[in-house]
Amino acid sequence: MSRRWNNDLTPGDVTAETLFLNRRQLMTGAGALGIAGGLAAPARAEELEPNSFEDITNYCNYYEFGTGKDDPAKYADALTTEPWTVQIDGLVEKPGDYALTDLVGQMDLEERIYRFRCVEAWSMVVPWQGFELADLLDMVGVEPEARYVAFETALRPEEMPGVRYPVLEWPYVEGLRLDEARHPLTILATGLYGKPLPNQNGAPIRLVVPWKYGFKSIKSVVRITLTDTQPPTAWNKANPREYGFFSNVNPTVDHPRWSQATERRLGGGLFSRRQDTLMFNGYEEVAALYDGMDLAKDF
Repeated sequence: MSRRWNNDLTPGDVTAETLFLNRRQLMTGAGALGIAGGLAAPARAEELEPNSFEDITNYCNYYEFGTGKDDPAKYADALTTEPWTVQIDGLVEKPGDYALTDLVGQMDLEERIYRFRCVEAWSMVVPWQGFELADLLDMVGVEPEARYVAFETALRPEEMPGVRYPVLEWPYVEGLRLDEARHPLTILATGLYGKPLPNQNGAPIRLVVPWKYGFKSIKSVVRITLTDTQPPTAWNKANPREYGFFSNVNPTVDHPRWSQATERRLGGGLFSRRQDTLMFNGYEEVAALYDGMDLAKDF
């Protein structure tokens, strides 16, 4: 892991598993997480005080299963995740429908401990398992004209009760600039806490872009398209004044309805202390991607 990206988080920063999944026992220690040694000291190493199982019974957004934080845990088990196929098309040399098992079998899986910052101003730390998106793009071959990568979530009304309501335009879609997609921090996750990705967290494969607000990390991906034009994205289509295409974590640019200067770190109970939000969620190594851009305008 250390050869391609810099990690300043340790197992002590990981949001408690009972808080994140609310269905398993808390895992502690580097051995339980499968973390290699030699990681740098964390920039923000606050000791977590995990909530009890009763305090939080899952805490995630997956609107295809409802708008409540506990709705995904209630309903996402209905999602069929095996077998799973990802369509890769557009400006690629090897388009096709790829079985997920075949794709994963060709990738080098790693564990990445990442901060996760929601646009709603709460945050957690998650140990993902997955592979760099760049490796997949290299495997299928990107045509020279490609400038963006578009993503699409599964749309299964018979399994997803939330899509019966016009919360968003379904299916959920997202997109990255090609250089963002190729950055070593950008991964496709297939698991967390050393286990297969739970349905409510985007099984069986999801995008994780740790320097952007969480809604950019699209869940349950069924299609990846290389394109020469900026693709539409779900929240930007719904409300472009509030949700930009880039949606980088930026404490100096408030959401129109709340401040983004601080965040509530999950794991400290109802009265958990707020902490300062870091530019790019603490991943300053991506700053060069945006040289010359006005990040207040191109939000």
